[in-house]
Amino acid sequence: MYEKTKNIVKTGEHPTGTTPLSSKSDIPSYFNIDPKAAAGRLGDPIDTARFAKAAAFGAKGREDLAKRGYAPDGRKRLRKFSTWEVCRYLIPVAAAHLRRVLKANPDLPQGTGEGNSKWFTLEEVLVLRDHFAAEGAANKEYKSWRPEGLPAKVISVANFKGGVGKTSTAAHLAMSAALDGYKVLVIDLDSQGSMTSIMGGQVEDEWSTAFPLLAKDFAQHLKAENEVRAAKGQPPHPFDETLSEALEVSPRNLIQSTHWPNIDLIGAQLNLYWAEFQVPVWRLQSRSWPLWDALTNALDSEGILDEYDIIFLDTPPALGYLTINALAAADILIVPLGASFLEFDSTGRFFDMLYSTFASIEDGENRARRRDGLPEMKFEWDAVRALITRFDASQQTDMANIIQAYFGDFMATYRQDTTAMVGQAGEEVNGIYEADYRAFNRDTYVRGRETFDRTWAEIKEVLLGTWWRDQQMMEKDQNDG
Repeated sequence: MYEKTKNIVKTGEHPTGTTPLSSKSDIPSYFNIDPKAAAGRLGDPIDTARFAKAAAFGAKGREDLAKRGYAPDGRKRLRKFSTWEVCRYLIPVAAAHLRRVLKANPDLPQGTGEGNSKWFTLEEVLVLRDHFAAEGAANKEYKSWRPEGLPAKVISVANFKGGVGKTSTAAHLAMSAALDGYKVLVIDLDSQGSMTSIMGGQVEDEWSTAFPLLAKDFAQHLKAENEVRAAKGQPPHPFDETLSEALEVSPRNLIQSTHWPNIDLIGAQLNLYWAEFQVPVWRLQSRSWPLWDALTNALDSEGILDEYDIIFLDTPPALGYLTINALAAADILIVPLGASFLEFDSTGRFFDMLYSTFASIEDGENRARRRDGLPEMKFEWDAVRALITRFDASQQTDMANIIQAYFGDFMATYRQDTTAMVGQAGEEVNGIYEADYRAFNRDTYVRGRETFDRTWAEIKEVLLGTWWRDQQMMEKDQNDG
């Protein structure tokens, strides 16, 4: 066998019986790929049905992988938190003092476990936090500040470049806020549904996503417009079954609880992408419909903004109609990007697209408003923060400094480090706060957690600052009135 192969090589005959690529003048010699052998490795031509088979395999694999970290019944469960974690991260109290308080108050959650190492659910931690807020030291803040009488803050996480850590950032900010005691709603607007998987959501079809909220807003607009047309003796715009069904939908029909006691979810799945095709069709049907306000109207008119503290919107990696709705609804915009030239360049173009899109909307709307004698409108955000993610200080510091210099006050100061713990949590479809620290070296856990703790600290400062500013304006209006 060796001699035969050796002879083939010597004479230039290819093992397949064809001439090697390198001896053919009309075919490049690079890699010496034999066309006949390559053709033999091909399967039959692919028809559309083959994609269905691939999709079925993908769905099965996605389900299997998503169940990593799930309970045997297929549902996610949030782990418990140890005395060490509670005292270090969640309640500013020494472990010994916590044990004394629990002993003196047997009606408080006592945790599970033997000896001094107790484990508490997050619900129990929140009860303990309430107790210390009422009975603890006056110079300590046991609960995060939230002004009375003001609506939830809406935070959109967006960038039209994929792979920048957008969903991971949004998920960990939501978890951080929940650990801080805030009541959180997460709305997944990306048809890939990654946020929904992280939160353990179950979404059957597009009618369990944000799609019917957009449809309902258009249906309400069209219904009002048809009433005007009827008064003028004009024929009504067609009103199909989809719009009739959407009128019966409330955000509360779509909100599902998660394994986090204070995080709720409106999930996403592949059919949500249909909104990107349907919204422009509706807009053509009624040019006066302000499509960018659909999500804002849904959250406002149904009282959702009064039921939560913070609403996080995770957007698709494109500046489509879903993203435009998320950006228009946002009070605070977070733009993740990596410390590379391509991501810096892409993010700059993203800001340019934001400007041209929303300036165009303002111009068009205000022309009509001036004509009708109405006050002009403008889009406004409390704050914008571009956040560097997946940061490697050993290789990316110079580029990060350049990005910081050019984007200036848009930039968050903290750069989100890449750690092994973050990668491992992602592989298990978990957030790092859901990972049991006993699976890591204690120092590794502390470093990994610090990555998102510091990100949350900076965003929380923006959040509290905007709330405080709103509160001052509200009190001024009340005093003037």
